[in-house]
Amino acid sequence: MAEVRTLLDGRGLVESPRWHDDRLYFSDWTAGEVVAVDLEGRSEVVARVESLPLCTAFLPDGRLLVVDSATGRLLRREPDGTLAPHAELGEPGWNDIALDGRGNAYVNRLGWNPAEPDAFKPGFVHLAAADGTVRQVADDIAFPNGMAVTPDDSTLIVADSHRHCLLAFDIDDNGDLSNRRVWADLGEGTPDEGTPDGICLDAEGAVWYADVPNERCVRVAEGGTVLDTVELDRGGFACALGGPDGRSLFIVTAEFLGMTGKDLVTPGSGQVLVTRVDVPGVGRP
Repeated sequence: MAEVRTLLDGRGLVESPRWHDDRLYFSDWTAGEVVAVDLEGRSEVVARVESLPLCTAFLPDGRLLVVDSATGRLLRREPDGTLAPHAELGEPGWNDIALDGRGNAYVNRLGWNPAEPDAFKPGFVHLAAADGTVRQVADDIAFPNGMAVTPDDSTLIVADSHRHCLLAFDIDDNGDLSNRRVWADLGEGTPDEGTPDGICLDAEGAVWYADVPNERCVRVAEGGTVLDTVELDRGGFACALGGPDGRSLFIVTAEFLGMTGKDLVTPGSGQVLVTRVDVPGVGRP
């Protein structure tokens, strides 16, 4: 594994890295900001939304979608930088988002408040379709987290952090999900069990997943065989492949303090890291 370089530091709870137009976009949930940073570390805030979670993805035409979890909406960043309503999701509490090439947005939500573990209910995935309709397309996901769509738009992969696995669904022609299956068992109940958060896909069909409690980023094949690991010194919240050749692995990290305190991470501990890998990224978000 190549050297891991710090591209940006001093942030809060950083999440949702997306490579787009020669820059990495990510969200600082603590600050309520969507930030773009280039490979030299030059950054700018491109949107401000007071929401936690605060995840993003890009439409096929290049416009940014922002999950305004606090109000239960999807917002669309227009070319002039303004944020316009895109879809009404309903109640607050939405988490990650991934789009297919037709402009269909898959957004997931926990069914419970992690600060109240006794109130556990499984989460679900909704589809905010390109035609403006919103409907539930999957359920019974204990802790739905990172998602990715394969480059042929045939499969949605969803991280279930609490069940320590990656799930896969076929994407039907109308955007519905079917043929639910465990894409990768990450060793639930074993000493080295994986806890996947944000994920991304590469051109060999493997998935990279960031792991908060184990402080690492792991590449796995379908089925769960570990192919590579990047060790970190703090929690890995999400990852993305990008750069000019798609072989830069970006990892957003922070010192995790737990779900029940005032601060989820140590203030100022958020970092954007980058390292080089052999296999380029493909697919979406």
